Amino acid sequence: MSELHSLPAHLWQDEVWLSFHPDREEDRDRHPLKGLRRFGPLSGSLISSMMDPIRVAAVVPQGCRSWFTGILAELNQSHQPSERAAYLVEYPGFSSAFRVRIVQAEGHCRELPQATDAAIESSGTPHRELADRLLAEVNALRRSSAEFDVLYLFLPERWSRGFRGPQGEDFDLHDFLKAECAAAAMPMQILREDRVLQYKCRASVMWRLGLASYCKAGGIPWRIAGADPGTAFIGLSYAVRATETGPRFVNCCSQVFDADGCGLQFLVYESEEFREFGKNPFLTRDGVRRLMSRSRVLYQKRHDGRSPKRVVIYKTTPFRHEEIDGCLDSWRSIALDLIQVQQHTPWRGIRVAAHHDIAGYPVHRGSCLPLSGTEALYWTQGIVPSVTGDRFYAAQKGIPHPLLLTRYAGHSGWEELGGELLGLTKMNWNNDSLYDRLPVTIEYASSLARIVKRLPSLSPRPYDFRYFM
Repeated sequence: MSELHSLPAHLWQDEVWLSFHPDREEDRDRHPLKGLRRFGPLSGSLISSMMDPIRVAAVVPQGCRSWFTGILAELNQSHQPSERAAYLVEYPGFSSAFRVRIVQAEGHCRELPQATDAAIESSGTPHRELADRLLAEVNALRRSSAEFDVLYLFLPERWSRGFRGPQGEDFDLHDFLKAECAAAAMPMQILREDRVLQYKCRASVMWRLGLASYCKAGGIPWRIAGADPGTAFIGLSYAVRATETGPRFVNCCSQVFDADGCGLQFLVYESEEFREFGKNPFLTRDGVRRLMSRSRVLYQKRHDGRSPKRVVIYKTTPFRHEEIDGCLDSWRSIALDLIQVQQHTPWRGIRVAAHHDIAGYPVHRGSCLPLSGTEALYWTQGIVPSVTGDRFYAAQKGIPHPLLLTRYAGHSGWEELGGELLGLTKMNWNNDSLYDRLPVTIEYASSLARIVKRLPSLSPRPYDFRYFM
């Protein structure tokens, strides 16, 4: 018979509030879409407010201009949800939700040549053929990029042969185009025919596309209510890229995020100052010190030269001793927490109802089970009773997996660290969900690392997050 063990008492934190006004504390809601409908977006009340209207350019297949005009027309209409009835609310139209208009940038809808279909079909490298043709149209629009705010790029399913490279070639059309447009400082939204034009629930499509378009044009929809203004959050991610000459370089991605949600920027650069532990790269002490110094300068530029009072750094792989020392060197005299966020863990948790019966629904989102002084399980998925008035579970089925948090430095309690993590799972402005499983610091830094490793070069300068959404 297996031996039973007692675990520490668990913690639970209620759903995080979101703020939709820079000053009015009462303009807040736990539900992001309801908050937008009630109060409008946060940046609508900032001094440096959004341009009105948001101008959209487009690249479409030959003869498909109606796709562009149709999508813009839908964005400006209201739509009732036909899925996720417990969560999704009516989409009221773009100007009602975001308090600005969205229009077509006149004269900036380009059609790919009619021969594109035949060229993709007959090419031995359809992914390269399609990428080159799309890039040519993007570059043509680049010369007049001051005349539009966001670029829509429509991809029909008949071009799907060109979306990925063949086996053995690490090519992804989405990532390639994102990197090229980021290098040109051009916010771009890819619209797949099956996922956008043909998706049944138009309210869901319009919420997602509307949010993405607003943020890519420079808007801030919400921030975490009550967050400590002196705390900065950083996501670290590395990606190894092989070269033809043999040496392998690490693309270092550092994401700096402040409590206001207004300082979401990335640092990207290549480094040879790395080692490997198993299959995971990690930077040397000097390499981390340089990366953190750049991150600190990035924060100071947005905060009148001030440094943060506290820094939380997230990473999906373990912090090696050299990385820990490099972080401590860089943030000397500043409170520092180094947290590994591990997705895959054998731990599971089930909720026990009255009379010791197994409940018919998962544990609450925000539950935390400390395993030791340096490890804790944290559920960012689960039941949310305070948002919809019922036991809402976004995944709808299955047992939610907890995240395993490991602290390598710092003294913050699990309640504080867990509350911050919970808030950061609601700061992905690229979807219409109540939350993600991972904090935005890790989601975006990992996405950025995946994108930039496929590009031959990307200037080592700060990039706004909106170019990689």
